[in-house]
Amino acid sequence: MLEKIEQIAANQLADLVVKIDLEGYYPLDILKGLADAGIFSPFSDKENPDLVQAIKGLAAVSRVCGSTGFLVWCHMACALYLAAAPAAALHDALLTQHLNAEQFGGTALSNPIKALAGIEKIALHATRTAGGYNVNGTLPWVSHIAPGHYCGAVASLDGSSAEKVLFLLRFDKPDMLFKCPHFSGMEGTSTWGIRLENHFIPNQDVIAAPAGDLLQRIRIPFLLLQCGLAVGIIQGAIDSMRAVEGPLGHVNQYLEDRPDTVQSELDNLLNRVLTLTQKPQASDTDYLLNVLDAREQGSELALRAAQSALLHQGARGYISSAAPQRRMREAQFVAIVTPAIKHLRSEMAQLSREKLPL
Repeated sequence: MLEKIEQIAANQLADLVVKIDLEGYYPLDILKGLADAGIFSPFSDKENPDLVQAIKGLAAVSRVCGSTGFLVWCHMACALYLAAAPAAALHDALLTQHLNAEQFGGTALSNPIKALAGIEKIALHATRTAGGYNVNGTLPWVSHIAPGHYCGAVASLDGSSAEKVLFLLRFDKPDMLFKCPHFSGMEGTSTWGIRLENHFIPNQDVIAAPAGDLLQRIRIPFLLLQCGLAVGIIQGAIDSMRAVEGPLGHVNQYLEDRPDTVQSELDNLLNRVLTLTQKPQASDTDYLLNVLDAREQGSELALRAAQSALLHQGARGYISSAAPQRRMREAQFVAIVTPAIKHLRSEMAQLSREKLPL
């Protein structure tokens, strides 16, 4: 499976990277090809998804294109929600179509994850009504969505800041989506704002109410899968360093973060992440601290590796279509996407304080 994914990334995806990055091309055709190669098959076991294979597949795609890697992550995260849904129409029929990339969906959990950490207030609000819920609110940017797609979303319930409902939000009505500002990168991820006004969610599209326990359970694979995005971008940066060793190695030897050094750090990070997948439902504080720290380490190393790749390549890496300058922006995205470095450090500090003896 991994070999097929690598072949698609190295051939079809590599030919589209500049179009994705500079023109905002949304590569659903690539996602379909990756699905046919089996990239989403690790989630066919709803109770115990194969996170090792999922992370390796995600990293292989991100090594070539961070935007497409992020789309793969969004699709994988949505699969976690669908697998947990009580309705067979979601956890059976739609999940099968989702894993085959016959239907597409992302995740709108950035805001609720920040809300759980006390960083911002939850943006969507639900009230019970006959047969389901009415939801109101606005989310400024959500990726891997488009008319006809869907995403997992969370709303506070009946005015309570504590009680929440997780549901499948289907984009089947006009005026639900609005355009985002033009970002410096990741424009190929089909990122939109969401505006809901008394939007009805039927009970059969509710994934969890209350949603707290499920959100905590999904949190670990959510974070570990994001590490796959970082791993791929770092490996791509190392590839760019090695690509100029012949003509520029005699002067690049004076740079910090040389390819062999970064490769060693990356190998250690990947081994650490794959080891953490062995108990993804663990709730003990030390384990969660390790997961958060690995996620932060991925962000930090991605930033260092991307900058070093640009310095190694020099002017040739600064051309608008060159991989090193694109990876600079991809690495910055890894560092600011939820949970951002500052968010991770905040949570680790809080957990560490809770561990201190009285």
